[in-house]
Amino acid sequence: MNATLESDIEQAALDLFMAMGWATVNAMEEVLSEHGTLGRENRGDVVLIRHLRPALEKLNRGASPEAIDQAIEELTRDRSAMSLAQANREIYRLLKDGVEVRVAGAEDEKDATQRIRVIDWNRPTNNDYFVVQQLWVQGETYLRRTDLGGFVNGLPLVFVELKSLHSNVENAYRQNLRDYLGTIPQIFWFNAIAILSNGFDRGPCDRPALL
Repeated sequence: MNATLESDIEQAALDLFMAMGWATVNAMEEVLSEHGTLGRENRGDVVLIRHLRPALEKLNRGASPEAIDQAIEELTRDRSAMSLAQANREIYRLLKDGVEVRVAGAEDEKDATQRIRVIDWNRPTNNDYFVVQQLWVQGETYLRRTDLGGFVNGLPLVFVELKSLHSNVENAYRQNLRDYLGTIPQIFWFNAIAILSNGFDRGPCDRPALL
């Protein structure tokens, strides 16, 4: 494949995600509503509840609906008063250790709480993988559109910004990523991997290899 345009690079990246078992959707013309394209009520929402709730129910068999609701509330609560690093660190702990929730009606204090697993780290195939192409995100003031957003169990853990072959990939950092960190910070509260690429990686021998 002679991938030179940004659209070519984006399609090549999508093909790789699909080959790894990720479902994909193009949200350029997203319909906002519970039954819309992504199930979002507004573009400021960066967690896909449509994917998160069934994932939590699957990973936490027997957990009450109230416990699942508490976990979702904790994962999606507003962290805008925190620094990006603080918010990301807090989310990381929830992903790693699970979300502690209160159990109603527990007779013993030790049974009054339980942890809701967010990610199945032992069996990766138990998780839900979903890539959104052309994801619109509304910040406090500005609206931005990311190239690809990778969601694991409904959480935006992967951010992908792509440039054409002939563009300096550093521009993806200077012109896009740095801007997004300031204008749509909520998507980076969850971020685990940020990928900036023009589709090629030049190794020690200066021989391009399509990613």
